[in-house]
Amino acid sequence: MPTTPRLPPAALLMYPGLEALVLSTGTRGRLGAVVDLATPVPFATPAEVPAEVEVLVTGWGCPVLDAQALAALPVLRLVAHAAGTVRSLVSDALWDRGIVVTSAASANAVPVAEFTFAAIIMITKDVFAVRDRHRDVRGCEAVVDQSRMGSRGRRIGLVGASTIGRLVIERLRSLDVEVVVADPYLTTTEATELGVALVDLDELLATSDVVSLHAPLLASTRHMIGADQLAAMRDGAWLLNTARGGLVDTDAITAELVSGRLNAFVDTPHPEPLPSGSPLYDLPNVVLTPHIAGAMGSEVSRMGDLAVTEVERFVAGLPPLHPITRDAMDRIA
Repeated sequence: MPTTPRLPPAALLMYPGLEALVLSTGTRGRLGAVVDLATPVPFATPAEVPAEVEVLVTGWGCPVLDAQALAALPVLRLVAHAAGTVRSLVSDALWDRGIVVTSAASANAVPVAEFTFAAIIMITKDVFAVRDRHRDVRGCEAVVDQSRMGSRGRRIGLVGASTIGRLVIERLRSLDVEVVVADPYLTTTEATELGVALVDLDELLATSDVVSLHAPLLASTRHMIGADQLAAMRDGAWLLNTARGGLVDTDAITAELVSGRLNAFVDTPHPEPLPSGSPLYDLPNVVLTPHIAGAMGSEVSRMGDLAVTEVERFVAGLPPLHPITRDAMDRIA
């Protein structure tokens, strides 16, 4: 009689309750077809995970997998992260053990790019100012300033040709806008292929109507947008941040916004959340949202789908689609 193939033991390690968003019924079935899931609900800490587990599907809330955690998981071979950045969970011990690590950041990039594109449309249509004027006058007089409206002919500057940045570029092709990009890793040839102009950061800031940030937060990029960079921006320009708040000097951007010279759409402030006394909550030239650009609600399952695809490929002996390596940590979010 043919023997049943052995399925590698696996477990979920994320915030308890998150699995319902991460894994749809179909995706959970796919996972169960290729691994022996220790329990259908997540474990909260590595110490709770059975020692025989070879595959971990992780998500938000997964603690750092350091040497102490890995000592309890002697046969772990794969960490398939069903979320974006892996920075909060990776350690040298993971790399030293040769454990394969994958990320669903490319799936999380989709809603961020959609959010960014929608924000650019709303900004160039002057939606937020029109909303406020319309509320104030209750429809009794004209509230539309057509000289402020429209995307056609605008210059959109993207700081970073990251996965998200490139998805934003794809979406901006549907508009009659000029797209410029500042990214030290982007070549002129690649920029041409993307249909954008490669410029340095100073030129991008000085010439763009909307500046959208898509760079990772690293030691080298912290406060890359400071007082001098903000001063270089055009009067009335918009700064759009769906990346990380630490890319921007909070004191510097607050001063510019309080003056009214610039506008900002901030989904990721620093600190997060901003103190209740921050003037950014009430300024008419600021749109402040509580870090909602990334995967939320029904969008979260897209990351679970990708993580399970990585598990399927691993079990089948195929290379991962989105591996994370020690060297990559110097340049990824």
